[in-house]
Amino acid sequence: MTGFGKSTFEWKSKKIIIEIKSLNSKILDINSKIANGYRAREIEIRSEVGKTLERGKIDISVSIEYKGDTSPYTINRNLVKKYYNELKNLSAELNEKEENLFSLILKMPDVLVAERDELDEDEWKLFRKGLLTALSQTEEFRTQEGNMLMHDFVNRIYLILSYLNAIETFEKERIVNLKERFRKSFAELKEEIKIDENRFEQELIYYIEKIDITEEKIRLKNHCDYFIITLQEAVSQGKKLSFITQEIGREINTIGSKANEVNIQKLVVQMKDELEKIKEQLGNIL
Repeated sequence: MTGFGKSTFEWKSKKIIIEIKSLNSKILDINSKIANGYRAREIEIRSEVGKTLERGKIDISVSIEYKGDTSPYTINRNLVKKYYNELKNLSAELNEKEENLFSLILKMPDVLVAERDELDEDEWKLFRKGLLTALSQTEEFRTQEGNMLMHDFVNRIYLILSYLNAIETFEKERIVNLKERFRKSFAELKEEIKIDENRFEQELIYYIEKIDITEEKIRLKNHCDYFIITLQEAVSQGKKLSFITQEIGREINTIGSKANEVNIQKLVVQMKDELEKIKEQLGNIL
């Protein structure tokens, strides 16, 4: 499921921004970019995100904006002086001009030192509250998308059931046409070879029973009803729904293989089309 959540809060001289983005994924994949000061709590942050969102490619960003002249960095003065003296002596020794020494020094290792800002419990409580707010927004976003998918699933299942009902129109005619075709063939064969009429009738009954699709239609309707019932359960049932679609597909394929009637086969193709669209979207839910 896709989703987005954002939360901001202020603590002393800084503003903390928490952003969470969620994309579709079959597993839980958390990518975090957390500012200094909160990295010590990264395991707890990731645990809270995973517990709420359960699955998806999750990007969580925690950034800090400092107010006024406050900064998380200080200049290592002693190191700057040392760099400066060494560069100045080297310039004199090599007969080079002393230009832009400070801009060069500021790029050298360990000149800017990040201040260790210990995270106290009051700040952590405020941060956790902001994190839960961002997670709630993300989950709400995903829930809205889930409701849209649910309506789409229900509509497509009802379409499959409507195509199933439409088969009734052609099924009786299918059997009548089959019998008529066999009788015509039987009449033509009688003129050429001797045929046992009783045996022929038995074979005809056996064949008609073999291509009967009554059981498949009943099972298909039951699977569709079960899909809708499962879809409305409070607990996530993504895998279960996937299994049910497999059973729906099996019954549709069997009806198609037994049909022997062009109109029924057209309805089977339409049912397959709707089922494939359901399967495509099932990968996006838990």
